[in-house]
Formats: sequence, structure tokens, C-alpha cells
Amino acid sequence: MKLIRVGAKGQESPAVIDPRNGSVLSAESVAPDYDAEFFASDGLDRLRKALDAEILPPLQSSNSRLGPPVKRPGKIIGIGLNYRGHAVESNMPIPDEPILFMKAPNTIIGPYDDVRIPPGSTKTDWEVELGVIIGRYASYLRTPAEALSYIAGYTISNDLSEREYQLERDGQWDKGKSCDTFNPLGPWLVTSDEIPDPQTLNLWLNIDDRREQTGHTSDMIFSVEHIVWFVSQFMVLEPGDLINTGTPDGVGLSKTPPRYLQPGREMHLGIDSLGEQRTRTIATPR
Repeated sequence: MKLIRVGAKGQESPAVIDPRNGSVLSAESVAPDYDAEFFASDGLDRLRKALDAEILPPLQSSNSRLGPPVKRPGKIIGIGLNYRGHAVESNMPIPDEPILFMKAPNTIIGPYDDVRIPPGSTKTDWEVELGVIIGRYASYLRTPAEALSYIAGYTISNDLSEREYQLERDGQWDKGKSCDTFNPLGPWLVTSDEIPDPQTLNLWLNIDDRREQTGHTSDMIFSVEHIVWFVSQFMVLEPGDLINTGTPDGVGLSKTPPRYLQPGREMHLGIDSLGEQRTRTIATPR
């Protein structure tokens, strides 16, 4: 299934794309929204049954905007330097275990919304990533092999970063990751049954029609199942949580000279089977 949310910001309605003809069907009879309660209460099973029974009505909405495919997650966990090429281009050692950082949940925006460059920022950077949405509580999983069964689905995530804030200021990475609008998500949540092996996906990103990143999830240092297992050893993963699984090489930080986002740029990115997103950068007034 492909889950979407449609409507004005903060007023999105849950919907699903009909696989038979591509029409958009309302999911409000199944759940008020795609949130933690929906995933925790077997909402995906209820939605699948309603879809199969052909009882979901067409979505009636006066606003066609696509919001992020899930409501604000409880937490966003980022995985740093998870592609060998990105670690090398960043002049950082290949990690022995996943590097974890947190990203503010209110960074989530829709796949076509504007991205605001922070006031005074000169080093805002792009990062196309495979996003993992957790479907049920995961705590101290015993083995990585069981981890994929805890995933509700996958989506495209742009883990934007302000490199000065992240790398040149004291403290942790979080402040360079959590600026407003720094996580465009979507367009869809594709359920895990449609992506049996998340390590088989191409991903790419263009800036103003210029290819900047080209990668493949088989190049991850730590696989999706290893990441979910590993994170569960340190915190409880809850339904609706988002894990950003790392970016391939080609970020602005690595260019010679470094090249960063300015207002008026377009980011166009995609992942096999997960669609594409387009966002534009705008200035943020002080």
C-alpha cells in the first residue's frame, strides 16, 4: 500500500492510493490519522482489509497539498556516516558501530513544501536518505534478523543539515539537524510488504537539475535490519517513529570547493519504488 496525507498544513487527511487505478481514497473511516495510535492498533491491517473490500470512498478535499505521509513522529533518529563513500568524503573514519543522533520531530514537512534556510546560514546541505517508519514497539530485540518485522514501511527523507552548526560549534550534531523544515518526507509511505529487501534500492538527488548524489542502499555500512536492532538496544522504538538511515556521497560539504544551498534552489530526489520529492529553498526572515 501507498499511504499519503492530503490537505493544508496541520489539517491533513489520511488517504491511500488505489493500486488498481491510482485514485486517492479516504482512510478516515479506518483512522483519524497515520500516527502512533494507528500503527500500534493494527491500523495497517484494518486499512488493507478495507482497501481489499473496496469500501473506501474517494477522498474529498479542497486542498491537494501532500503533507508528510505520517503525522509528527514521537522521535526521529538519524544514522551518521552509514555509507562508506560519505564517510570517506567527510574525512571521517569508517564507524565500527552505527552513529546515532536525534533530530527534532517538528522538522517534518511535506515532499513539495518549501525549505527555509536559517537566518545567517551559509552551510545548509542536502542528504537523500531511506526513511524507516516503525510499526510496533521494539525494545532490546534479540537479533537483527527479527528487526524487519517491526517496520511499518519506507519513505524518502531529506535529512538537511547546517554544517557550521553541526560540525564547527561545540556540542552534538543535533543543532545542525533540527532547524525548521529540515526534514521533507514523502511523498508516500510504502508498506514493508512491497519492499521485501530494503538493501536493493537506488537513491539520487539533483540540485537545479544537476545530479549531486547517486547511491544504492546495498552500500550501507550497516543494513536496515541491523540499524533497527541496534537502536532498540539503547531506546524503545515506538510506532510511528522515523529512522533516517544515512546518505551516500555527494553532499555539498564534500565538493571542491564546498557548495551549499541558497534561497531559490530546487532539490529533486527519489528512491526506487518510493517516488520522488521536489522542494525549493527560501530565505527565513529574522
